[in-house]
Amino acid sequence: MTDLLKELPECPAPIFDSHAHYDDDCFDQFRDTLFSQLPKNNVGGIITCGCDGESSAKALALAEKYDYIYAAVGIHPGNIQKNTPISEIESLAKNKKCVAIGEIGLDYYWDKDNKEAQKQVFENQLILAGKLSLPVIVHDREAHSDTLELLKKHHPKGVVHCFSGSEEMAAEILKLGMYIGIGGVITFKNAKKLPDVVKMLPLDRFVLETDAPYLTPVPYRSKINNSAMIYFTAEKIAEIRGSDTASVLNAAYQNTVKLFNL
Repeated sequence: MTDLLKELPECPAPIFDSHAHYDDDCFDQFRDTLFSQLPKNNVGGIITCGCDGESSAKALALAEKYDYIYAAVGIHPGNIQKNTPISEIESLAKNKKCVAIGEIGLDYYWDKDNKEAQKQVFENQLILAGKLSLPVIVHDREAHSDTLELLKKHHPKGVVHCFSGSEEMAAEILKLGMYIGIGGVITFKNAKKLPDVVKMLPLDRFVLETDAPYLTPVPYRSKINNSAMIYFTAEKIAEIRGSDTASVLNAAYQNTVKLFNL
C-alpha cells in the first residue's frame, strides 16, 4: 500500500477525505504505516465513519490516536439487525473527536424487506443529530424518495454521501442546505447521471470522499482505496467542470471544514 502511495502524482492542494471506513479489517496489516504516510501525499484530514456500535468505537479510537483523523458514529441501514442502542451512539457521539452522526440512512438495494425498520432507525438518528447539534452523513441507495422525505421533515445539517441521485434530487438536497458527497464513482465509465450533477453543483456545496476501502477511482479500481486517491476524483471533477484539480481540492477542503465545524 505505501509503495502504491509513492507512485501517485504530486497532489497540488490539500486533501480532506470526508468519508472512509479505516476500521475495516483489510487495513489491519498496514494501517499505522498508511496513516504515517498519507500526510506526505498531502492528506490533511480524514473522517472515518462507523456503521454500528463496534465500528463507531473503533473509528473514535483511530481519531483519538491521530490528530488529522476525525470520527463519525452511527448505525448503517445494513447493520440495524445488530440492534445497537441509540443510547450507545449518543454516548459515543459526545467524544470531542466525533464530528457527525453517520453513516446513517436507507438502503433498498441490499435490504428490501425491512424498510419500515430502516426508516425508524434513520429517523431516530436524525433526531439525535438535532439534539446534539451535529451534522449527519447520509447513505441513500435506491431509496431516494423516502430519504428525501425524512430529510425534509428534520432539516439536518449534513451531506448525502456517494451521491447517486438525479440533478433534480441534488437540487432538493441543496435547497435543504445540505452538501453532496462525490467519490471515485465519478471516474467510472458507468457513472451516467453523476457528471451532470457535478456540473450543476455550486463550488461551495460539495465534499470529496473515498468510502475507503471501497470505490477506488480509475486507474486503480482493483486496489484498496485510500485517502490519497481523492486526487483522481478531483482531477475528473475538474475536467467535467472546466476547472483545475487544485481549485476543486481547495474548495472541497474548505467545504468539509465548514460542514463539520473543524
